[in-house]
Amino acid sequence: MKLLILCIGRLKEEANREIVQRYLERFEKIGAPLGFGAARIVELAESKCRTASERKADEAGAIRKKIPAEAELIALGEHGAKLTSADFARRLGHERDRGVRTLCLVIGGPDGLDASLAEQASLQLSFGRMTMPHGLIRAVLAEQLYRAATILAGHPYHRD
Repeated sequence: MKLLILCIGRLKEEANREIVQRYLERFEKIGAPLGFGAARIVELAESKCRTASERKADEAGAIRKKIPAEAELIALGEHGAKLTSADFARRLGHERDRGVRTLCLVIGGPDGLDASLAEQASLQLSFGRMTMPHGLIRAVLAEQLYRAATILAGHPYHRD
């Protein structure tokens, strides 16, 4: 199963990029024998529209253009489900086992995701109710993908 991380905005700080890349490389190594392809990040430009609702709609359109037809969608946002790492791992394993070819994980812009795009997702996922910068969310997502793969592999990285 391929993983595609669609993000509005670019990571500007090299330190954030390094953390994300490190965890995605770890994910690729442990995930390949489990049937997971490398997680690829696609950064999309923030909208220049005047209002938040217009920006979110514009960004949702740009995101939709990048979602492959066969893809399953997980939308990240503060109003989503709060899963444990083990639950997230089970979800990834379930999607892989049911034959999902591409799993898209979507991170919206500073205004969040357009509601229509979030509703399109099979899962809306939250890492907590606090607002976090994009660099941190990407790092947490990358680490959780790696952690999920270690859980599925029976590797001792994750401890309950």
